[in-house]
Amino acid sequence: MTPALPLLGAYLARPAIEPELSVPMLEACRRGEASALRAFVVRYERLVFAFLSRTIGAGPRVEDLAQETFLRALRAFPRFDPSNPARPSTWLLTIASRLVQDERRRSRPGRLAVERGLEDCDPPGPTTPETEQNRSELGFAIARALGELPGEQRDAFVLAEFHGLEMKEIARVLAVAEGTAKTRLHRARERLRELLKPVWEGP
Repeated sequence: MTPALPLLGAYLARPAIEPELSVPMLEACRRGEASALRAFVVRYERLVFAFLSRTIGAGPRVEDLAQETFLRALRAFPRFDPSNPARPSTWLLTIASRLVQDERRRSRPGRLAVERGLEDCDPPGPTTPETEQNRSELGFAIARALGELPGEQRDAFVLAEFHGLEMKEIARVLAVAEGTAKTRLHRARERLRELLKPVWEGP
């Protein structure tokens, strides 16, 4: 098992996980009730935007793909089984992941457009202007390093570290064997360790 990257956990502190929509609300979504569908989008839009921006980079395509993710989900709702053990959030991430893979096939390979760091992560402990600056610089460095990863490794890392998915869920979202998902995550962590070594060790 690859040890955690030094200090990385504090800077990847995930926001408190919101509860999934209730089964009755999901059943209402399946029936096409407008208020339930609006609640569904409001509950999960941040999740979808975060995943897309971290996997394909900043830019107008994020909004386009987020809209397409929800359109596909709304069309597929009649076939969605709320009693299935797969969480609605994981189901949505699976749809978004397919769109990310399609987008990469259409686009020329290249680095991610990094415009921000990890501003939506709240590290523990008191904050001061100095710690805020350090956090911002480290967050930007991590974001840049993520942009250096191959897409399939980046996806596995984002799902594990930013969204807190278990290995079997990552495999389901990426439509790969669990062993393949584990290998991708391992390689992503190793590559990030290499890329961020100057940051951890300092001048």
